[in-house]
Amino acid sequence: MSKIPYCLPSDISPEQFLTEYWQKKPLLIKNGLPALVGMFEPDDILTLAQDEDATARLISQQNGQWLLKNSPLSQQDFTNLPKHWTVLVQNMEQWSPELAKLWHAFDFIPQWQRDDIMVSYAPEGGGVGKHYDNYDVFLAQGYGSRHWQLGDYCDENTKFQQGQPIRIMDDMGELIFDAVLNVGDVLYVPTNLSHYGVAVDDCLTFSFGCRRPNPLQLLDNITDVATHFDKLSIPLKIAQPRTPAGELHAESIQDIKQQLINLLNSDTGDTLIRQAIAETVSKRQYDLMLAEEVLTIGELSDALAQGATISQDLASRMIFVKQNTQKDTQIQLFINGECVCDDDIDSQAQAVLVRLANGESLGLTDLEKANVDIDSVCEWLENGWVTVDVDDVNIDEPR
Repeated sequence: MSKIPYCLPSDISPEQFLTEYWQKKPLLIKNGLPALVGMFEPDDILTLAQDEDATARLISQQNGQWLLKNSPLSQQDFTNLPKHWTVLVQNMEQWSPELAKLWHAFDFIPQWQRDDIMVSYAPEGGGVGKHYDNYDVFLAQGYGSRHWQLGDYCDENTKFQQGQPIRIMDDMGELIFDAVLNVGDVLYVPTNLSHYGVAVDDCLTFSFGCRRPNPLQLLDNITDVATHFDKLSIPLKIAQPRTPAGELHAESIQDIKQQLINLLNSDTGDTLIRQAIAETVSKRQYDLMLAEEVLTIGELSDALAQGATISQDLASRMIFVKQNTQKDTQIQLFINGECVCDDDIDSQAQAVLVRLANGESLGLTDLEKANVDIDSVCEWLENGWVTVDVDDVNIDEPR
């Protein structure tokens, strides 16, 4: 598989983007994703939106009122629509491995921050109104053209229209960007920046969303991970000043708080937080749809012998965490929200999965050098962790 170039202007390095633009200011990247051109047409998305397993939304507007219909959608939902409407389909990497590979164009952002790829189809004049997102997004034009405007940064005090099923604002403030994106163009929009896109003609816009965990998610997962630490079930010893019988004294509250802080700052706390964060950010937002059929061991062996390679299935989340000890550097692997422990997989296989997580494609020679057997790779295929790239091999891969 040929390397996909970074989706950045030729005069901006990844380091410069992360320093000057990431979560700070928008960036227009002309022809940033040329590989997206011709990959999909509107009928492809309209058909997919009606699949019973798709996560889709149909949004329409008439006389100032917005309407929202969530999946499952049917052909009947697309009849007698008002002039302005749009359909959104989430989790597109699950449906198109070819599209999923375009995540590599954004490899300057670590994959633990990837959310999903969403596609928006709209006929002329369609869109979802003025709004903002709580995540960073690369808006890539895949078909037709869309007119984009960017305005003020927003926060929890931003006011939205009342009585609407979606978050729509009336005013984005002073515009800082106003331009039409054509096929292949990409617009980076930082988190909380208001934006408004309107279809110039029949158009498809692909949103490569990047999201970070919120405190509620992390605290919830810390609690889940903590249940595996027996010593954390032992009651605390708490300072108790003389108080009326019904009072919980501030000194006791402060003592409990300080003991929790001390716990989080301890070696146990480091382990607890590291695992909770890694599980949280490696967890998929949508259920993983596993293939009904995968290559047999014999078919996989033949394919690899003929030059096929394996790579990470980008519908899955695969990350690793390094931990420096006094003796060496240890690696913990997390896939789709679960820790792949040493008891589950040997060090050679773990090293191969780390290489795949870093975007490498590996062939038979690589697997033999790493002493990883075909049975293990077959199991990874069944789990949805890897995919087989057979572009130049005379074999059909089941999907």
